[in-house]
Amino acid sequence: MTKPVTRRHLVVTLAAPAVLALLVGCAATGGAVVSAEDDQAALLTRAKAYWGLIQKNDRVGAWAYEELSKDPNATLEAYLKRGGIAFDAVEVRGVRSIEGDRALVNVWMRYSLPLLRVKKQEAVAEDEWRRIGGVWHHVQRRSVMFPTAQ
Repeated sequence: MTKPVTRRHLVVTLAAPAVLALLVGCAATGGAVVSAEDDQAALLTRAKAYWGLIQKNDRVGAWAYEELSKDPNATLEAYLKRGGIAFDAVEVRGVRSIEGDRALVNVWMRYSLPLLRVKKQEAVAEDEWRRIGGVWHHVQRRSVMFPTAQ
């Protein structure tokens, strides 16, 4: 025996998933619904601040922007040992993409590798960022030669 479908039953059946998705979305963003423009603006602000610190060679300040800083196994000391690149100029050129909690930012840079006596090289990089706890963090690139190195 089938029950007739009432208007109330139909509304509850169709609205429940939408309400649940909205609540989950609010919980993921700390209770606030963030527009795509605000999300991009927050990412660009963080990226510009991070790259400004890197250009000034303020690696201690930049540590707070790194995804690694959220890893209990990573240390500031180990992070400071990485490097060897001097950035002469850096320009964050915009957000390439945001997909969930991952993003790519276009960054132009002019850099030198003093130990190798290489000067004034230019590149445009796709800089990876990850949202952790509602805040964007820079993702350290893994070494091409040593992909398991941290």
